Amino acid sequence: MVELVAGLIDVFADAPLTGNPLAVVQGADELSDDAMRRIAGEFNQAETTFVMRSARADWKLRSFTASGAEVFGAGHNALGAWLWLGEHGDLGSLETARTFQQEIGPDVLRIELEAIDGRVHGRMRQAPLRLSEPLDDVAPLAAALGLDHADILREPKPRPADTGAAHLMVRVLDAGAVDRARPDAAKLLAVLETTAAEGCYIYAFDADAPDTAYTRFFNPTVGLWEDAATGTAAGPLAAYLAATGNLGNNELAIEQGTKMGRRSILRIRLTPEPELSGAGIVVLRGVIRL
Repeated sequence: MVELVAGLIDVFADAPLTGNPLAVVQGADELSDDAMRRIAGEFNQAETTFVMRSARADWKLRSFTASGAEVFGAGHNALGAWLWLGEHGDLGSLETARTFQQEIGPDVLRIELEAIDGRVHGRMRQAPLRLSEPLDDVAPLAAALGLDHADILREPKPRPADTGAAHLMVRVLDAGAVDRARPDAAKLLAVLETTAAEGCYIYAFDADAPDTAYTRFFNPTVGLWEDAATGTAAGPLAAYLAATGNLGNNELAIEQGTKMGRRSILRIRLTPEPELSGAGIVVLRGVIRL
C-alpha cells in the first residue's frame, strides 16, 4: 500500500469555503498518469495538483482537471500548491521573503513566498504575453455566451492572450452582462476551436473602479464548466489590457467566482510580466491510500 499526503486549500480566500478550492497531492513521483487522472476525478475539484521532484527546479508540478485533462500555466493550480507547502512548514522558514523555482510543463518559473501576519502569501511570475489573432466575427461568440451582440465590446477586441495558457479575453458591457451570460457548451466549444484559446474569460469594468475587473471563466475544452478563480486567465488579461492602452497603471484587481458563491480576489502586477499574488486557507489535510 502507498500512502500520500493530500488535502484541500482554498486559494485567493480570506475565509474558509471561499476562493477557489484546489486539491494537492505530495510525493507523487511514482504515480502513473492514469493514477493522477483517477485521483483528480476522486477529488472532483476544478484542478488537482501533484507535487514531485525536479531536476530543473525546486519542485515539479502537474495539474489535472476532474475530467482528466492536464492543464499548464502558473495559476491557482500552482500558487495553491506552494501555499499548501508553505502553510505546513515544508519550505522552511518564510519569515523573510524567499524565492523558489517551479517546473510546469516546459517552463521553469519563479515564485516568491513570505509569511505575513501568520499566513503564507505568494507572488508568482508568469511568462511574457503572447497574443493570437483576434476574433473578428463576434456573432457566434455572443450566441455561445447567451448574450446580445451589443453586450460584447470591440475595444479591445476579443482575442486569445497567453502567459502560460491561452484564453479568449472578451470584454462585455457591464457586470450585469457578465452575470447574465448563460453559455452553451457546444456552441462555445465550437467558437474556441476556431481560435488558439483554451478557455473564455469574460470581463467588465465599473466606471467608478477602473482598476478592478469583474469576471467569469468558462473552459469546456477541458471539461471545466465555470472556475471560481483563474490565475492563468487573470495574468494575460492584465497584460493584454496594458498592451492595448486599457490599463491605467501596472496593477489590476480581479473579482471572480461571485456568481458561483465563491468570491475570489486575484491581484496582478506587471513587472513587466504578470505577477499573480494571493494567499489561501488549508481546509483539509489527510492521507490517500492506494
